Amino acid sequence: MASAQAFFRFYAELNDFIPSRKRNMKVHTFDFYGKNTVKDAIQSFNIPHTQVDLIIVNSISVGFDYMLRPGDNVSVYPVFESLDITPLNRLRAKPLREPAFILDVHLGKLARMMRMAGFDTLYRNDLEDDEIIDISIHEHRIILTRDIGILKHNSVTYGYWMHNTDPDKQFTEVIRRFDLKRDLKLFSRCLKCNGTLVEVSKAEVFEQLPECVKKNFHEFWQCSSCGNVYWKGSHYDRMKEKLVALLENN
Repeated sequence: MASAQAFFRFYAELNDFIPSRKRNMKVHTFDFYGKNTVKDAIQSFNIPHTQVDLIIVNSISVGFDYMLRPGDNVSVYPVFESLDITPLNRLRAKPLREPAFILDVHLGKLARMMRMAGFDTLYRNDLEDDEIIDISIHEHRIILTRDIGILKHNSVTYGYWMHNTDPDKQFTEVIRRFDLKRDLKLFSRCLKCNGTLVEVSKAEVFEQLPECVKKNFHEFWQCSSCGNVYWKGSHYDRMKEKLVALLENN
């Protein structure tokens, strides 16, 4: 059986997944035999389906289950957060109204910064890929990862591949990508376990405080999950200054 060809063009950051030697190619040829879905073809270029929001074949919007035909011209676009493409066949579910995240084992520093900013961020350094996927599905959490493979699982709906490796740049990347600047609730979550913080009296947590803190501080917050206690010491000022600087440049 002779092979057929379809012609793909990828837009914006989707090209980051293409091998560097092929990134300067505007059009990519896909050779196929028999029946092939456009989803299978896209993932053959190393692009996870979770990163795709719109597919246009021969000027018509299609879904992942579209069966390729010889000579098809396919345009593939990344996820849109601010652009309204409602009239078209949008492939991703609507962004979560109250976004919650789960991070892979490589993103511990990013998880801490996300919690500082007040975002519901689940992270454990002992989670396997299948556990991350299961939690993401059942708790409606967006997977943030540096592992492209985890985003190729068919069951994954919400997921994003982090382009940067530096935690500060990763933080601003997430804020920009999910348009989170208006959702900030600085220092409302526990840095240790992700639980929510509630204000408590000094008397309630007195026995947990270091002697110097007992003398010099009078406002306290406690994690509703693990009981960890927080106060606005020098560490608070440093963290706030760092977050504000990152957000101002975002």
